Amino acid sequence: MRTAADLNFGETGIISGIEGSHPSSRRILELGFTPGQEIELISKAVFNDPLAFSVRGTIIAIRKNEAACIKLI
Repeated sequence: MRTAADLNFGETGIISGIEGSHPSSRRILELGFTPGQEIELISKAVFNDPLAFSVRGTIIAIRKNEAACIKLI
């Protein structure tokens, strides 16, 4: 199954769900990464961490391990 961490520059995906039960999973949902939303990878930092995504018209940067919790269709 693909995750948001697997996206390449400019590639989009539809969120199918958030995996995990730790506090960062809840934070990811609160930031707007909710099921059914389309996300696009906008940029990566020098060592590929953090990753910047466009979601709901906003650019949000999250760590790569957090992006790996976001499952895509």
